Amino acid sequence: MPDPVSDRLLTKPFLLVSAAATAFFIYVGVLVPIVPRFIEQDLNGGELGIGLNIAAFAVAAIAARPTIAALADRHGRRAVMIGGSLLAALAGVLAGMATTLPVFLALRALTGVGEAALFVGAATTIADLAPPHRRAEAASYFSVAVFGGIGVGPLLGEAVLGEDRFPLAFAVAAGFAVLAAIASLAVPTITRSGDGEPPRMRFLHPAAVGPGAVLGCGVAGFAVFAAFVPDHALDVGMSGSGALFATYSVVCLTVRIAGARLPERLGPRLSVTIALVTEAIALVLLAAVAEVWALWTAAAVIGFGLAFMYPSLMALTVNRVDARERAGAVSSFTMFFEIGSATGGLALGALAELTGKRVGFLGGVAMCVAGLVILRTRVVPADPPVQRAPVDVRYVPVAGD
Repeated sequence: MPDPVSDRLLTKPFLLVSAAATAFFIYVGVLVPIVPRFIEQDLNGGELGIGLNIAAFAVAAIAARPTIAALADRHGRRAVMIGGSLLAALAGVLAGMATTLPVFLALRALTGVGEAALFVGAATTIADLAPPHRRAEAASYFSVAVFGGIGVGPLLGEAVLGEDRFPLAFAVAAGFAVLAAIASLAVPTITRSGDGEPPRMRFLHPAAVGPGAVLGCGVAGFAVFAAFVPDHALDVGMSGSGALFATYSVVCLTVRIAGARLPERLGPRLSVTIALVTEAIALVLLAAVAEVWALWTAAAVIGFGLAFMYPSLMALTVNRVDARERAGAVSSFTMFFEIGSATGGLALGALAELTGKRVGFLGGVAMCVAGLVILRTRVVPADPPVQRAPVDVRYVPVAGD
C-alpha cells in the first residue's frame, strides 16, 4: 500500500503551482480576443497577419523548449516559471505599444517563449510532486487551472478593451503574468536529481514522441473545431459561437474534476481511445448535419472526450522516464500542442478553404483516426501494469511548506 503521506496529491506546493498557472493563463486568455482585433484595426495586418501571429508564437515556443528544459534542470522549475512569466509580461506591455506588424510579431514570439517556460516549469513540477500512480489525476486537476484561466481571461479582456483601449488591455493582461511570477516565488525549488551526468539536451525526448504524436493528432482535430465553428455557427443561424465554447469548457472541466481518477482506472489505452473516438464523432456530426442542435451536441461531446486525452498521455510520458529526464520529456511532450495546432490550423484550414468547412471537419476526423492507429499499434498496444517508481526528485522546501 502507498504511504499515506507520500500518497497525498493536493498539497500546499501543488496548489501554489496551480495558482501561478491560473494567473498566467488568465493573461493568455485576456489576449485571445484582443490580439486579432489589434492586428486588424491598429496594424492593418488582416487575416495574413493573424496567421503570422499564430506561427510566430508557435515556432518560438517549439524552438525554445529544449533550452527551457535544460534551464529547469540546472536552475530549478521555479526559476523558469518566474522567468517565463516576467518575459511574457514585458512582451505583453510592449506589444500594446507596437506600431508595425514585424515588431508586434517579434514580441509575440517572446510571449511564446515565456508561455513555454511557465508551462514546462509548472507541468514538470506537478509531475514531480504527484505520487507516480496518481500522475494522470494530477494532470487533470492542473489542467483545470489552465482551462479556468483561459475561460475567465477573454471576458475580462473584452470588458477592459471596450472599443479600442488596446494599450490598457495589454497592460492589464501583463499584470496577471506579473502576478504569476509573484505566485511562483512561493513554489518549491525542484531540480534534477543530483546523481549521475546531466541528461543530454535534445530537441525531442524519445519517451515523448509516441504520446506526443497522439496528442498532436487530437489537438489538430480540435483546432479544426475551434477554427471553423465560429463561422459555421453563423451559417446555421446562431448569433455567435461563444456559448458553444463555454459548453465545451464546462463539460471538459466538469469531467476532469469529477472524474479525475478515471484515466488511471481505465488505463491510457482506453482513456485516449475514448477521447479520440468521441472527438471524431463530434466532427462527423458537424460535417453531416448543419443544424443548431448538432453544434450544441458536438460541443458537449468533444468536451467530454477531450477531458481524457491530456492527463492520460502526460502521465504515460512522465512514467516512462526517471527524474533526470523528466523536464526534457515534459518539454517535448507539450511541444505537440503547438505542432497539432499548427497542423490543424494551417493544413486543414487550407483544405477547408478549397472544399468548404464541412469537408474540413472530416479532415479533423482523419487526424483522430491517425491518432487512434498510432496509439493502439505503437504507443500502447495493450495497457501495461501500473509502474510505481520511487519519487526521486530533490525537493527544497521554502518557508511555510
